[in-house]
Amino acid sequence: MRLRFHCQNRIGILRDIVAHFADYGLNVAHGEVGGEHGNAIYLHVPNLLNAQLTTLRPELEQVPGVFGVRRVSLMPSERRHLELDALLSSLSDPVMSIDMEGHLVAANRAAGQLLGVRVDEVPGLSLDRYLPDLDLPALIRRNNARVNGLRIRLHDATYLADIAPLHRENLEDVASLAGAVVTLHRADRIGERIYQVQRQESRGFESLFQSSPRLEALIREARRMAPLDAPLLIQGETGTGKELLARACHLASARGQSPFMALNCAGLPESMAETELFGYAPGAFEGARPEGKLGLLELTAGGTIFLDEVGETSPRMQVKLLRFLQDGGFRRVGSDEETYLDVRVICATQQDLPSLCSAGRFRQDLYHRLNVLTLTVPPLRDCLDGIEALAGHFVDRAARQIGCPLPSLSPAAVARLTAYHWPGNVRQLENVLFQAVSLCEGGTIEPGQLRLPDVGQAPGLAGIDLDGSLADILGEVERRVLTTLYPQNPSSRQLAKRLGVSHTTIANKLKRHGLGGGEGT
Repeated sequence: MRLRFHCQNRIGILRDIVAHFADYGLNVAHGEVGGEHGNAIYLHVPNLLNAQLTTLRPELEQVPGVFGVRRVSLMPSERRHLELDALLSSLSDPVMSIDMEGHLVAANRAAGQLLGVRVDEVPGLSLDRYLPDLDLPALIRRNNARVNGLRIRLHDATYLADIAPLHRENLEDVASLAGAVVTLHRADRIGERIYQVQRQESRGFESLFQSSPRLEALIREARRMAPLDAPLLIQGETGTGKELLARACHLASARGQSPFMALNCAGLPESMAETELFGYAPGAFEGARPEGKLGLLELTAGGTIFLDEVGETSPRMQVKLLRFLQDGGFRRVGSDEETYLDVRVICATQQDLPSLCSAGRFRQDLYHRLNVLTLTVPPLRDCLDGIEALAGHFVDRAARQIGCPLPSLSPAAVARLTAYHWPGNVRQLENVLFQAVSLCEGGTIEPGQLRLPDVGQAPGLAGIDLDGSLADILGEVERRVLTTLYPQNPSSRQLAKRLGVSHTTIANKLKRHGLGGGEGT
């Protein structure tokens, strides 16, 4: 059991606290001093039981200078270790630490995969085994400063190495060198990395292209909601940019300088989704890390968590998420200790959550907790008035990345883009135009270079009989519109307001199509 003592910083207070555990024959395995002014003491007492703590607590709180005692899940050093481990594991680049004898001390998962060993097999390996022609310790001694972009060959691939020397006690003389941290970047991917950095430099509302009046209205609404510290639900089809909008809302809020973490709930097994979001305690299950794992929520403390495809979460996850939204508390998997955090929750879905609630697949109370603020991102087919400007933006970006002259879109190509129904929305448009720029040999993109999959009619015409007269076809479209919108606006006045016509007109049309009895309320 791990304990935190809020206490006075005085000589002998640790001895007085530990003496009480000795009286009960309990060994204190580890202790740390924390707090801004040394006013917190952390003790790890492995064999301490809950019943013993109940008996001991009054005695411990009677020690002069002790103001309070409570259980904690981690010692400060353990938390730092887990945070560092989570950070290194999230890096796609190999990162390793070496000592001044040229032996590996530690490495992240990417480095282990590159070297062909497990992470726990790294300590003690000689760097000469992998880089026989490079004496890194000598290079570190010779420079005694950071080295960036050192070109090396490893496993028949070229890497650029960034080398950061480690000094003891922050001294700058060569004798104080303790080793170095080495980060490797694949040389053939540097251009791609630069492009990704450029794409991410502007991730706020300024990076969202607003070529259509509907998108402009969405961004105005989002700007008003961004500073509000309440759950936000973003609805929209796949590829409409829901995560970009969520990130922009985060950056425009008071939490903008704090972490933004994202978890895609679709396709994740229940156990994996739960451990990813909430983490797990030491020894929580077979195969778990002995030190446990921090979840995304803890890594996001003070910031924003983005849960994509929240409609895919399991019933168990929904219960835990509801609890967190209610009081900010949760338990890591395998732990009976409560953790409380200040994290804003933004969710996204392409599903109809009210329908899922009616079918019993999504909790009604969770839906109402998430649906405090709502944004609906329109599909690209509803914003075709701005597709030419948006297409020009993507063509320009693709040409910059590829390094080719900027091509133009022919009128026929623009007409092809406008006529397509875009099931993949903006993401599909960007991918199609990137491919078109790479295929374009002249200065103009033609329709033949737009690789648009032929997936049949647009969804709006699917199943509609086009053999009748125009009046018959329009009547069927009208019936479908009213059938879809009437349950959401269950009166002729509400539906008339939604469609911008008189309630008498709507009442007559509802009666004509046998919907709702044509009431005039």
